[in-house]
Amino acid sequence: MQLQDALGERKPADSRIGSILPTIIALNADAFILLRRVCWPLLDLGFRIWLAQQFFVSGLIKVTHWETALDLAAHEYPVSWLSPTAAAYTGAAIEVIAPIFLASGLLTRYAATALLALSLVIQFSYQPFDSQLFWIALFGWYAVAGAGSMSLDQLLRRGLADSALPWVPRIIRISEAVRARFSPTYLSAIRIWLGITLLAVAFGYADLGLWLPVATLSAWAPWAAAIAGALMVLGLATRWVAVVLVFGSVVAPMMNIGLSADSFGTMVFAMIAILGAGPVALDRLIARSLARRYPQLDGKPSFAVDSAPRVVIIGGGFGGLSCASALRKARVSITLIDRGNFHLFQPLLYQVATAGLSPGDIAAPIRPLFRDAFNARVLLGTVTGIDVEKRCVQIGQSNVDYDYLVVATGATHSYFGKDQWQPFAPGLKRVEDATEIRRRLLTAFERAEATEDDNERAALLTFLIVGGGPAGVELAGAIAELARFGMEKEFRRFDPASARVLLVQSGPRILPSFPESLSTVAHRSLSRLGVEVLLDSRVNGIDAEGVSVSGKRIAARTVLWAAGVMASKAAQWLGVPTDNAGRVTVDQHLNAEGHSSVWVIGDTAASNAWAGKPVPGLAPAAKQGGQYVAGVIRAQVEGRTPPPPFAYRHLGSLATIGRKSAVADFGWIKIWGAPAWWLWGIIHVGFLVGMRNRVSTMVNWFWAYLTFGGGIRLITGAESIPAGSHDRPDPRS
Repeated sequence: MQLQDALGERKPADSRIGSILPTIIALNADAFILLRRVCWPLLDLGFRIWLAQQFFVSGLIKVTHWETALDLAAHEYPVSWLSPTAAAYTGAAIEVIAPIFLASGLLTRYAATALLALSLVIQFSYQPFDSQLFWIALFGWYAVAGAGSMSLDQLLRRGLADSALPWVPRIIRISEAVRARFSPTYLSAIRIWLGITLLAVAFGYADLGLWLPVATLSAWAPWAAAIAGALMVLGLATRWVAVVLVFGSVVAPMMNIGLSADSFGTMVFAMIAILGAGPVALDRLIARSLARRYPQLDGKPSFAVDSAPRVVIIGGGFGGLSCASALRKARVSITLIDRGNFHLFQPLLYQVATAGLSPGDIAAPIRPLFRDAFNARVLLGTVTGIDVEKRCVQIGQSNVDYDYLVVATGATHSYFGKDQWQPFAPGLKRVEDATEIRRRLLTAFERAEATEDDNERAALLTFLIVGGGPAGVELAGAIAELARFGMEKEFRRFDPASARVLLVQSGPRILPSFPESLSTVAHRSLSRLGVEVLLDSRVNGIDAEGVSVSGKRIAARTVLWAAGVMASKAAQWLGVPTDNAGRVTVDQHLNAEGHSSVWVIGDTAASNAWAGKPVPGLAPAAKQGGQYVAGVIRAQVEGRTPPPPFAYRHLGSLATIGRKSAVADFGWIKIWGAPAWWLWGIIHVGFLVGMRNRVSTMVNWFWAYLTFGGGIRLITGAESIPAGSHDRPDPRS
């Protein structure tokens, strides 16, 4: 019995070792895959430009000093098999023309082949240098593999391959065959060449400088060069040895002024570090062996998904995606359900609403995020209920069974019992809300241009935001800037800067969750933009013609709601207690009351895991909750001890006010003004899903910042304001 108990205790430990080892290996592989996908296209472009400029400048000097070039070709650098004039013309032509094609990535292989031939002549007919050997290695690579994704060749390849141009499709097919067959072998050859160089350094064969870049690697101690050389020749831990070579090529010249940095050597080392050892290497054999032992390392299922525990996640927001991503390598079957096919970055919705960004800049399709996760599937559907007895999620007439359920359905607008205000004062939670607000804002300016009634124009140009939290402050500042800078000189009957923007806050200050000092800074920044802030003011009524604020009537045709939110219907589905905002009351492990296999996270959950205080409805809180729940589920599936109770780590609060002002509260430090604005932008871009979204958002912001452009000012969508609310002549009719 004791032996059986001992074996029973040892089994989870063995299981942990069996799960930790492939996880570590996979993390190492994923890191280099990420480098290859993200960094290599940029490095490839940089390498080509740097190589091209070296030769292009030399060619320009020869062309502009032609007599000197002829004299050098005749006396200093003669080529035995070419006349001096032919050698000078050929060299100058290659140095001037080929670099242009190489840098642009057009006809890259042919340009690289010409430069490779020139480099070989320089190295073996003139004075040998290490740099020229690295040129040969790099040009050889481009001659075999061609340019990367950031090149004209890649841009035109697909169209040309299916074109009617004579011979072109066949040439492209041959080029692709050469790349597929020979580029991996070329990587192995370059790696072995570097390994032999390190061994030559270790054993003192300095006279091989014609063939090996021994001078560049001479800073290595003999014992270190011997170990690194042996590893490189064998192709063992190749990438990490290459990383050390990159680091050494940069740091060694700094430590020893007698050494000079060779940027081209660093390029070759970086190429091996990112692209790998090639097929002729122990790394490849080990990878194949590990893939047979752990199929998941090769992207294959390591277990039967049908028999794995079923994890259903409702909601593709920050919490749901974070949980699903953390479980993608766990021994579970994941089903992610969302009513949309995209993940929305809600903190930047106000930028879409105020014509600063396009919806596509802040949304990313969900399916591509789990393309490589064999144990995850995505379902498009609207959840209508949860049957906790039968353990299934209801989507219309169909059911999705679960063993573990994670509810991350977010929140919607709360009008505090005055739902009749909703048609006249839309909130901002969905893409549809943002585009509708944008339509109302831009239509108001268009109608103000068309109307003959001054009072009506004043009402159309009055924009009132209810709620002085971060969302309300950001909306007010963005609308004021759109009116003052984005539409300058575009209208004839009025000045857009005359628009009136009001921010109504029921409390004594805006941004009540921030320190009072930052609230004061934000209030001052809004006032500089021309925003009227009405404090200690309550909204008594909203209709099609305007708003009643503390008994005073304000004619405003555009009213926006940023005053409150309430949770989704998750509590009703589960039949569990809620707080005043309808959020599910959860325990210290984020479980719904009475349901140990149901977790609720994000804006749907009411948790006091912030040192006894309620967890705020922020993106970091949802992500932390998703990661925590994933850890709990993995622990249960793997038979490990569950993690300690959930503790929210507050990373700070930020709010922006216009194009160069923001406030940031990190507890121990408070920032405002332009530094906070830059920090706000960097953080928000970093949270966006997908490189395309990050790049697109940065470009749009930067362009708008430099030009005061109005951004994506498109009026789209059908009229959704109740009949009679804006019953004025439409200028487009």
